[in-house]
Amino acid sequence: MSNSSQTPAIGVIGGSGLYEIDGFENTEEIHIDTPFGKPSDAILAGDFAGRRVYFLPRHGKGHRILPSELNHRANIWALRSLNVRWIVAVTAVGSLQEEYAPRDVVLPDQFFDRTSQRKDATFFGNGIVAHIGFSDPISENLRCLLSDSSKNLGLNVHDRGTYVNMDGPAFSTRAESETNRKLGFDVIGMTNLPEAKLAREAEISLATLAMITDYDCWKVEEDAVNAHAVIEHVHANAENAKKILADVIPKIPIDADWPEHSALDSALVTDRSLWPDETVQNLKPLIDRFVTK
Repeated sequence: MSNSSQTPAIGVIGGSGLYEIDGFENTEEIHIDTPFGKPSDAILAGDFAGRRVYFLPRHGKGHRILPSELNHRANIWALRSLNVRWIVAVTAVGSLQEEYAPRDVVLPDQFFDRTSQRKDATFFGNGIVAHIGFSDPISENLRCLLSDSSKNLGLNVHDRGTYVNMDGPAFSTRAESETNRKLGFDVIGMTNLPEAKLAREAEISLATLAMITDYDCWKVEEDAVNAHAVIEHVHANAENAKKILADVIPKIPIDADWPEHSALDSALVTDRSLWPDETVQNLKPLIDRFVTK
């Protein structure tokens, strides 16, 4: 599939209700099969403020998919095949810092990986080697736009911070939670780092809109995190996330010319003459501009 003729679009990954924004029009569901399997669910396409926007429910409609079951490669490949060049990844997180309270917004700029499934966080292999630069894993330009929108709406927002990514689906033990705090991490979640790595490989600018639901389990005077309490905060956070999205989408540029949009320029290692045809075909939405030179 070639996406070179399409206008650069905006993607949103998060809960299935985020698309319920006033002004989101001309909607349609798009079902995409990818070389990496099926995405979490159908992608909801539509128009908002003159921009093409694609919403993907991370865990599927009805929250049917565990964090460890997510097919991140299929999700990001599907969005890139639709010429998505910016992604706002809305995600629930636990707070590891006293001043980061439930229902606050955090805009992390760093990640720490505690997952065990790193082999699934790259599109490359099978004859084509690429090593992306990932020292600054979040799009600073997009993060700043999210910060401005959050502040304009009067929300309690924390700029920057480190998101530690764990496997799940169980929440942390107290020992793990205390260790993460002592290491200086700010929030903890189960999903966002693979999305950020794959988005960078796909030359998509991604920023995380982290919505705090709990204090993990380190804060002994609070009840330990449980699914029921988290869901109550998730619903409240979703309303704030929709307001932020409605404010930020019109501010995202039309032209895909941010640093992340050329991330593969210095990443591809394998000589073009050695690229296997099957791998080239599987990665066509990502590497088409190198193939058609």
